Amino acid sequence: MKWMADIDIKVPMQKINYGHSVFLVGSCFTEHIGGRLADHKFPALQNPHGILFDPISVCESLQSYIQPRVYNGADLIYLNELWQSWHHHSIFSGIDQQRVIENINESQTAAHQFLKTADFLVITMGSAFSYQLKVEGRPVANCHRAPGQWFNKHLVSIDEISNRLNETIGRLKAFNAELKIIFTISPVRHLRDGVVDNNRSKARLIEAVHQVVQYFAHCSYFPAYELVIDVLRDYRFFDIDLAHPNYAATEFVFEKFCEACIDGETRSKMEEVKKVVTASRHKPFQPATEAHQNFLRSSLQKTEILQQQLPQLDFSKEIAFFQVS
Repeated sequence: MKWMADIDIKVPMQKINYGHSVFLVGSCFTEHIGGRLADHKFPALQNPHGILFDPISVCESLQSYIQPRVYNGADLIYLNELWQSWHHHSIFSGIDQQRVIENINESQTAAHQFLKTADFLVITMGSAFSYQLKVEGRPVANCHRAPGQWFNKHLVSIDEISNRLNETIGRLKAFNAELKIIFTISPVRHLRDGVVDNNRSKARLIEAVHQVVQYFAHCSYFPAYELVIDVLRDYRFFDIDLAHPNYAATEFVFEKFCEACIDGETRSKMEEVKKVVTASRHKPFQPATEAHQNFLRSSLQKTEILQQQLPQLDFSKEIAFFQVS
């Protein structure tokens, strides 16, 4: 008896390997994938603006990295005792206005440099709802707990999404001709919008992205949303809030991502790399014991072998840990 529905995952024309760099942008689910790639030592940069949910914010952020845009004091607001940017997540907010601007522009510069030579861009969108300031009539990436009456809530149309994506992809291709783009839709359920409107929102994102993928040969779609909603399709794969996929679900999605988007030779090395990274985070209760010293010697030997096999990766931190500890 079959317990899960089959799903057809179309693999991208070129798969990721350890010689590639990966830029990730979008919703909090982006960070699940990006974090796991980082744990396996892929060269990756994620969310230079912080977490972004809607397609308008995602497109504006990507276009700002191309120039790159330089922010100044006029781009910030003082709200809830903090200097904040309507374009950025609250991780950039702070008491010191100058420091907030410096952090934002440092992130812009890093994003510009990384995106210029990145091999893959993973875009994960979470919601088709966009919030706009009533006074200025412009969209914001984060409301920063400002009063709700400051904003209009807008469900972006399929045409609006696909047009903005088409424009952004064109600019990205001119900036980095070798860039390959993988789209995903976040399986995180935006229940504050209500179940019905959450589904309307996801449906618009899915249709718009598929229109774009059919048009651009260097773009592909990975079905993270479908894997959770249609394959796992059980609340035991969600956290207690019934909105966010839990560890088991995100691991399942990442495994499928690896199978579809990462080449076989690289996958064969990923588990070895993860074991070394995990071992370097080990905090012994009895570091002076012979057992721990044997663990360090064994781990150091494995790491040095991996460094020879994968010279493009940097294991200096792990090697230093095993030598000093």
